[in-house]
Formats: sequence, C-alpha cells, structure tokens
Amino acid sequence: MIQVLLGLLAHAAALLLYPGLAAMAAFGVLVELARMRVAKRERPELPRRRPSPVVATVALCSVVAAVQLDAPFNPVPGDERSVVLAAVALSFTAWAELALTVEFVAAPGLLLIVQMCWLLAVLGPAVQPESLRPQALGNLLVPGLLPVKISCAFLYLLCLPALLRLWPVTPPADKRVRQRLDTGRILGWLPYCGLFTTLFITPSGDDALGLLRFFGLTFGVAAVVVELSIFLRWRGSAVARGLYTRGIAPFAALVLAIVVATSVLMR
Repeated sequence: MIQVLLGLLAHAAALLLYPGLAAMAAFGVLVELARMRVAKRERPELPRRRPSPVVATVALCSVVAAVQLDAPFNPVPGDERSVVLAAVALSFTAWAELALTVEFVAAPGLLLIVQMCWLLAVLGPAVQPESLRPQALGNLLVPGLLPVKISCAFLYLLCLPALLRLWPVTPPADKRVRQRLDTGRILGWLPYCGLFTTLFITPSGDDALGLLRFFGLTFGVAAVVVELSIFLRWRGSAVARGLYTRGIAPFAALVLAIVVATSVLMR
C-alpha cells in the first residue's frame, strides 16, 4: 500500500511539477521571451479569457509527453516511459487545434503532412533497435545507425517551426494586428525540444551537472528552432510554404528509405 501511494505521489509530482506542468511553463516562458528579444518583436497581448478547451487539451497532452522525457531526476521510472506515448500525446495537441479551431490553423492540410513527417523522425530510430524506451534510443551509439539518427534529427528540426506555429504562414481567419500570447506554444517548447534531446543525444546523469547538461542542450535545440523560424520569416511566406509543400515530403521519403535500408542491412 505504501509503495502504491509513493508511486502515485511520484507520478503526481512528475505531472504537475517536474518535468511536467511547472517545468514546461517556466521553460516555455524563457524561450518565448528570448525569441521575442532576438526577433525584435513587440510583446504580445495576454489572453483576456480563461483557458479554452484547446489550451486545456494541449496542456494535458503536453504534460503526458513531458513525463516521457529522459530528464535527470524524472520521478517516472524509465521502464514506464514510451516514445510512442510521447509522440501520440504531442500529435493530439495539433489534432485538438485542427478539430476545435481549424479556422485559426495555418494550412491545416500541410500541417498534417508535416506532423506525419515528424512522427517518422520520432519513430524512425526505434525501428531497428526495437525499443520504445526514450532513454534507450538516446543511449544507442551503434555506428550503423548513425545515418538514421542524423537524417531523423534533421527532419525533426525541420518540422518544429510548423508544429510550434513559428512559420510565416498565417491563417485567413486571423486578422489581429497584434498577436496574442500563444499558450499552446509555451507549453510545447519543453516536450518537443526535450524529446529531441532524449532521442538523439546521449542521456545525462542524475546529478546537478546532468541536469544542467540536459537543459542546456534542450535550450540549444530551442535556439536552433528559433533561428530557423527567423530565417523562414526573413525569406517570406512563399518560400516557407514552398519548402514545406515541395521539400519536406521528398526528404521524409529519403529518411524512410534510410530507415528501411538500415533495418534490413543490420539484421
């Protein structure tokens, strides 16, 4: 009975505090403030209404994804984490927006294609090792799997500006002159960037240095995404739309071919 209660307390702490809701909010606010400063954009308006069902759904799914990360001192045991659960939970954040506020989603059809490519980038490294534990995938340093990990990592990063709504493609229904604070994006920074750190970089130890290393690398991933989004905005919406319309699907097909070939050759 005591072990059950301790397990419940550990999972509650993971969901509400670290690496869950509180850590997600703090990380996301820091990244958003840095992004606005680098992009030299005006401070967005704060939401005037209480959280909508979309924000609540995004928060719930993002928390579920965050607790799957191989973050140091994560209270959730490693054998209870799954990369599939993280991928599905983050996918639901986009599906919720498409289902409830499709008029405010830029290029919904293209966004679904980007999400499918992102799922390939997440699940691609797990095909040959046949492991769904995030910490096992990050710790895998087999030379034969490097082409898979590198190609999936590039595809993952390429998808993030669209999934985090940082690409310069605006929905037709959004006629606001001044943008409002995107709560969903704030809550999505840590799950998306932390999952990249978990899958493609060797794990950090459960100590202070490991904690600094994990968040330093995750902030670095966020910085790359911010720079990529600034570059896309500089080139304009036509170039960004062309990149995601004509470029990402062929690249994803190439990544899939690399995954299949690697899986066959390493059997």
